[in-house]
Parts: sequence; structure tokens; C-alpha cells
Amino acid sequence: MKRLPDLRLSALFILLVFGIQFVSSSIFPFLTIIAFHFGYLQNQNPVVMLIFILLTSIVIGLILSKIISKRVLKPIMDLNEATKKVAKGEFDVQIEEIGIGQEIIEMTHSFNIMTQELKNIETFRSDFISNVSHEFKTPLSAIEGYATLLQDETLSSLEREQYITKILASSKRLSALSGNILMISKLENQQIVLDKKWFSLDEQIRNCILSLEHLWSEKNISMDVELDNVSYYGNKSMMSHIWYNLLSNAIRFTPKGDVISVQLKKEQGNIVIGCTDTGIGMSKETQKHIFEKFYCGDRSRNDGGNGLGLTLVKRIVELCDGAIAVESQEEMGSTFWITLPEAGQEKSAVLFKG
Repeated sequence: MKRLPDLRLSALFILLVFGIQFVSSSIFPFLTIIAFHFGYLQNQNPVVMLIFILLTSIVIGLILSKIISKRVLKPIMDLNEATKKVAKGEFDVQIEEIGIGQEIIEMTHSFNIMTQELKNIETFRSDFISNVSHEFKTPLSAIEGYATLLQDETLSSLEREQYITKILASSKRLSALSGNILMISKLENQQIVLDKKWFSLDEQIRNCILSLEHLWSEKNISMDVELDNVSYYGNKSMMSHIWYNLLSNAIRFTPKGDVISVQLKKEQGNIVIGCTDTGIGMSKETQKHIFEKFYCGDRSRNDGGNGLGLTLVKRIVELCDGAIAVESQEEMGSTFWITLPEAGQEKSAVLFKG
């Protein structure tokens, strides 16, 4: 079956060559009959007339061959020129999907898909580099600025302490950004979860809430926690990133004095985790892109975040054969739902792509 397209293409070219030869060879006797019918062979030198008819047949055959070959070879020549442009880094190239033979049409169609994908990858790469540069530049500029101010010997101890606090905050943000980028790069090529073991999922979530106590207590936020006793078979360290990012986001967007709800339960063979905040919520458009790298939606939501936390969460959940969804209304808060299979099953795929 794999040889069928090759056979069809070969048969097509054989038929075209045969057709050109047949038409070209048919022209000579056709012109000879016409010349004999009108008496040209009797009135003129027959040898000269036959040579003239032969040359005329050859010219007509060449013209016909050129027309047909141009029709056949045009898609291949267009593809050749387009390939040269792609080799120079021009990915915004599309060629007309025409040709004699389904295989040639499919080839041009596949080329157009390839260039479109290359264009998307290049756009993503450029955007990624631009976003990373911007996200690194902001905390670095803050560190440089406050470090310069600290050189002023007339600063009061309070001002000095404030500047040092700002530098430490920017350093932590820079460290978190670097860590998230490295982890996402690693997880994007990973296909199975290693170092799995049984652990208490409810205890892990509870410990994560306690580790962030300084943040939610500072805003006088109440934590409404309902956690069933659930044992989970997975990578404990990897799973902790899910709860840290979800809870950090919830704390960041929940107003002072409000409530964050966290629940963990078993439903129909699945483990369901919900995290609800009472923040500013998200529009429908933001919800479509919330898991994309560096996407922060409304800039009013970007309160110290770098747009990588939810991307990281989604990738980890996918590696665990789970699913993540968000329910939100503007000014009404957001709820993130994570569904995990109750019994972790090993994937049979290889660890790394390529």
C-alpha cells in the first residue's frame, strides 16, 4: 500500500510522455494526408514537402511538449523557489495547490502546512524571547535602581530598610521566573512522571496552605478548607507546584478580609480539587488564554505574576493524565477545578521526545 502513490505518479508521467509521443507522431501523417489531398505533393517537390511537414510536426510537438511540461513542472518549480525562500528564513510563503496528479497537490498542500507551522513557531519563539526579556528586565531594573539609591549615605535607616526589602522582593521574583522557565522547558519534553510514590494529597495541600500563611494572614483572608483523606500515587515534589501556584494566585487576587475556599474529594473514580477566590474574576476572552505562557489578561490582574504559573500547573496536570478547568465571572471571583485519576497508571510512552 505504501508503494501505491509512487506507482500512480509513475503511471501518470508514463501516460503523459506516451500521449506527447503519440500526438507528435500523429501530426506527420495527418499533415501528409492534408498535403496530398490538396495536391501539394504533386505540385511541389515531394521530398521538400515531406521535410517541411516533418519539421512542422517537430515544432508542433515541441510546442505541445512545452505547454504540457510547463503545466506539469510548474508546481515543482514553484516548490523549489519557495523552498529556497524558507531556507533563507522566510516562513511567510504559500504556493498555489494545483498540479496534474493528486500526489503533487498533496505535496504542495503539505508544504503550505509546514510553512504555516514554521511561521507559528517563529512567532512563538520571538514572543517568548521578548516576554522573557521583558520579565527579566523589570526586576533587574528595580534591583539596580534601589541598589544605586542605597549608595546614598544620607539615607535614614527606615529608607534603607525599605530599599533592601524592595531588592529582596525583586530578587525573589527573578528567582521564581527563572525556576518556572526551567521547569516548563523540562516538562514540555517529558512524557511520563518519574519518582512516583504514595503520599497523602490532603496533607500536602494543607502544608502548602500553612506555608503561605504569612501571605493570606497579612491580608486577613480566611481559608475555608474541606479536604477528604486522599492518598495519591505520583511525584510529590511535582504536585506541590500545582497547589503553590493556585493558592498564590488566589491570595494575590482575593481582597482583604475575604475568603478562599479549597476542597478535595473523590468523585466517580476521580480526585477532584477546587480552589475558589473572591477576586476580580476573568472575562471569557481571558479564560480562553489563561493557560498560555506569559498571558496575564487584563493588566490589572498582573499583580506581580509572570504568566507562567498556570502554564506550569496545566502541564503537570496533563502529565498526570488529569484535566484543569476554570469557572469565572468578572468581579465575581474564579474557581479552578483539577480532576486527577484516582489510581495513577504508568504511561507507556518514552520519557523524552525526539
